[in-house]
Amino acid sequence: MNFFEFAGSVLPRFLGAVGITLELTAVGIGAGLVLGLLLALTRVYANRVVSGIANVYIQFMRGTPLVIQVLVIYFGLPPYFKAIGLKPLSSLAAGCLAMALNSAAYQAEYIRGAIQAISSGQMQAARSMGMTKTQAVRHVILPQALRIVLPSWSNELIYTLLYSSTVYFIGLEELSYASMKIAAKSGRVLDSYIVAGVMYLILVVFLSRVLAYAEARLRIPGLAIEERAR
Repeated sequence: MNFFEFAGSVLPRFLGAVGITLELTAVGIGAGLVLGLLLALTRVYANRVVSGIANVYIQFMRGTPLVIQVLVIYFGLPPYFKAIGLKPLSSLAAGCLAMALNSAAYQAEYIRGAIQAISSGQMQAARSMGMTKTQAVRHVILPQALRIVLPSWSNELIYTLLYSSTVYFIGLEELSYASMKIAAKSGRVLDSYIVAGVMYLILVVFLSRVLAYAEARLRIPGLAIEERAR
């Protein structure tokens, strides 16, 4: 059986694994965006105590490996859940939760940088027009900040897709874990990993093209923030 015949024979299983990978990515980036937005607003506009708490969370999540966070959530929390009468999280739920909590810390910093890139005069102008601080943030600051942050957010989406492979440690059959199981069962180790790599590449290229188009359409001329290395 040549490579292409082998790839065709295992494609259905790989496609199922791609579905899990995309689900992890979508939940991680979506929930991470909501939590990251709240953290960013807290860092910029809350009092020093609350802002400090948010900063501790961000630094902790950015300063510890994602795989450790996955293992803590999946293996470390069940005894505490059991003690209060809750069922342990499934591997998919634990993976999604870990991805979201991790991504939120990075997205918070991207959004905070975008907010701070906007001239303070815009907030003052909005307040002088009778807007409350909350209204000014919602209607003036955030629409601009979310457009400014798009390049960094695009990178985060790609990272989230690629880092979803870390959940194989808890037995969730996403793309990387599926390739390992297929390699072990078939003995076609190199072929299995090449198929997985090509599928990751296709996903990354597709998302990159879509995000580049969105960035070009939504870019605000003259406003940008430096991309931060993850």
